[in-house]
Amino acid sequence: MSEREQFKTRLGFLLIAAGCAIGLGNVWRFPYITGMYGGAIFVIIYLAFLLGVGMPLLTIELAIGRASRRSLARAYEILEQPKSKWHLNKIWQIVGPYILMSFYALITGWLFYYCIKSFSGGFSDVTTHEAAAAEFASLLSHPLTMFVCMTTVVVASFAVVALGVVRGVERITKPMMILLFVLLIFMSARSVTLPGFAEGMEYYLKPDWSKLEEHGLLEVLWAAMGQAFFTLSVGQGSIEIFGTYMDKQHTLAKEATFICGLDTSVALLSGIVIFPACFSYGVQPDAGPSLLFITLNTVFANMGGGSFWGGIFFMFMIFAAVSTLIAVFESIIAVWMDLFSSSRFKAVIINLIIIMLLSLPCLFGFNYLSDIHPLGGNSTILDFQDFIISNNVLPIGSLVFVLFITAKTGMGFKAYLAEANTGKGPHIPQWFFWYYRFVMPVVIAILLIAGYVSIFG
Repeated sequence: MSEREQFKTRLGFLLIAAGCAIGLGNVWRFPYITGMYGGAIFVIIYLAFLLGVGMPLLTIELAIGRASRRSLARAYEILEQPKSKWHLNKIWQIVGPYILMSFYALITGWLFYYCIKSFSGGFSDVTTHEAAAAEFASLLSHPLTMFVCMTTVVVASFAVVALGVVRGVERITKPMMILLFVLLIFMSARSVTLPGFAEGMEYYLKPDWSKLEEHGLLEVLWAAMGQAFFTLSVGQGSIEIFGTYMDKQHTLAKEATFICGLDTSVALLSGIVIFPACFSYGVQPDAGPSLLFITLNTVFANMGGGSFWGGIFFMFMIFAAVSTLIAVFESIIAVWMDLFSSSRFKAVIINLIIIMLLSLPCLFGFNYLSDIHPLGGNSTILDFQDFIISNNVLPIGSLVFVLFITAKTGMGFKAYLAEANTGKGPHIPQWFFWYYRFVMPVVIAILLIAGYVSIFG
């Protein structure tokens, strides 16, 4: 087995792994559902699920990566017992990152467009919700503009990956993630000065038991479990690949704690940026793409110095999205190199073309193919691709990982513990086997079923 490249610094690993987890969901989903489901009450429930489900899954992927020193293309074969068939799962798990990037790259292109136009003052007259909605609809109706913006961010991200793990991914992503946190703290401090700060924070974080009564405890629990589960992007091997580049100086429980802490900090701080701004200018916050491209665009247009603050916000969002692009692209390239013994540069060129082609249906789904509604109603091709990832690949992949490290024919819990507990830091006890074996699969299965019910029920 050839020597595996490793990160030069622990900070580099932590920021890059966190960058893989930190993404658009931290900003356009977490703050909204926190305010909707009871503020601080929801945050406490979310943190409980993050500790109980998210962190264990994170340690599992990192353990598989660090123990095998290979991507999912070879990890199962190295760790599974002879004559077992666990490696067949890689066939569909490897497809997951391609589907994810086929729509995530397009959304990142939207962010790039909005960042450039914000700094140039192009949105200064978008002072109403209707005008902002029309502006966004105009972008969606111009496939060439979207393609150019998407191509820009995809080529730039692949260029970073082409330089290698240390010279490219670590050297570029580490300062970018540091700048992301600087921008977020800067914008959070700015929010304190807004007239609607107190009102926004009360809506966001004040414990509100009436919200539990309004929505029902089961719905709140399901929302918290879903957010904790999906925020880390576990289940498709994107986190696993960074385990292959880790050293063994620290236990995986310790590293997972830092990654979850960074991810949660971004989510919480995003709410401090968003809600005071919305309440200061009388705009009702909502979730999804409309929060970024319609609601907040209206807020910035009405704000003094809005072009600057809007540009800064979308720059922050680009850093969050591009950090995910780079991380997932790295996992794709590592799989390709392991499968086909390809050079890194050749793998980058081939996969750049593949990703661009796979992105076209999603891009055309808002114009030329807008009559196609895969999930019924007003659903788009992007909604269908997100459904494949969020409701299928991630939960089923996570379930496979849990069973793989607890099954005697797989990696086995003893081997998992030996890998996870190597280094300095807290250890995972042996009795966790029963929790991993019987509780976590049930939790993941419930989440999988609930996701289907919410869409097709």
